Amino acid sequence: MPHPARPLAANKPRPNGKSAEAGTPVPRAQAVYKALRRAIIEQALKPGMKLPEDSIGEQLGVSRTLVREAFGRLAVEGLVELKPNRGANVAYPTLEEARDVFEVRRGLERLVAENLAGRLTPAQSAELEAHVRLEEKAHEQDGPESIRLSGEFHIKLAEMTGNALLLRYVQEASSRCSLILAIYGRPHSSECAVSEHRQLIEALHAGDAARAAALMDHHLQSVVTRALLAPRGERDIRDVLAPYALSEGLTPS
Repeated sequence: MPHPARPLAANKPRPNGKSAEAGTPVPRAQAVYKALRRAIIEQALKPGMKLPEDSIGEQLGVSRTLVREAFGRLAVEGLVELKPNRGANVAYPTLEEARDVFEVRRGLERLVAENLAGRLTPAQSAELEAHVRLEEKAHEQDGPESIRLSGEFHIKLAEMTGNALLLRYVQEASSRCSLILAIYGRPHSSECAVSEHRQLIEALHAGDAARAAALMDHHLQSVVTRALLAPRGERDIRDVLAPYALSEGLTPS
């Protein structure tokens, strides 16, 4: 039986850079990575947008070395593209790449569903129910928060399997899919997605591995079906990163 999962969304650091729960300092490199990653997932930093190290470092109050370190981690997740002598950009996957990512994700998450069926602990069930309630509150917005919460739901499921390698791959695939939806996603009913998440939880509780895997596959196929190309505008990168710097306890230089 998998170990109960720890909540993925850690308490946000206070302005002094310490965790509100543990009171321990948050490494600045980790804070920079988290701020940039969330800005990308929430579509504040748009796909294809140039990421100048100096402007980002100035806004987050850190050195360009830490910014480059964060770029490297984000590149591994497929969220940032690093080009020799041309710097970094938010990744902009093609439609063909998008289909490939979702195909791989479907296979990974069928495995997650099969592994979790009949094995959820009471604590894990409570965590999933609490998360779905957050999704329900955001269902009228159908925007970045909805996409982010949906991705976090799937990552929580992967974490609950207790398989670190599976969690890593699902997290990377989910991050790329969030970016893909930022490019090609059209407004759709978050309520429908939430209902699909609830059906999945019910199947996991029932211990029906085949049904859980089928529901997961259908859910992800539905996400792909709802995708279409949509243009996106751009904002100044310092304005974009201001709230993310604050949330991670970082201050402009």
